[in-house]
Amino acid sequence: MEFFWAFLIGGAICVVGQLMMDVMKLTPAHVTTSFVVIGALLDAFGIYDNLIKFAGAGATVPITSFGHSLLHGAMASAEEHGFIGIAMGIFELTSAGISSAVLFGFLVAVIFEPKG
Repeated sequence: MEFFWAFLIGGAICVVGQLMMDVMKLTPAHVTTSFVVIGALLDAFGIYDNLIKFAGAGATVPITSFGHSLLHGAMASAEEHGFIGIAMGIFELTSAGISSAVLFGFLVAVIFEPKG
């Protein structure tokens, strides 16, 4: 059942993104940014943690989880370190993903011939 719910919730998030591009004529950059903000808002209201418990990878794999991680890390670190903790916490939980994106983007650009 876990796989079913992960597939259903993750697929629903993707369907919403596709509808935003098709119906609202938004660019992929607008949709991505919107999903990061939506993930942060859902975390601010305490909803996204429950969604992760329910859907597992269906909620942690989409880009909405990045917004959740940004806000979750910032709030946890702010409680411990105060105002400066906000900047520290943002990168604490997301540094592995950001570093991987930069590293693999560089490696792909070195291996393959970029078009631009």
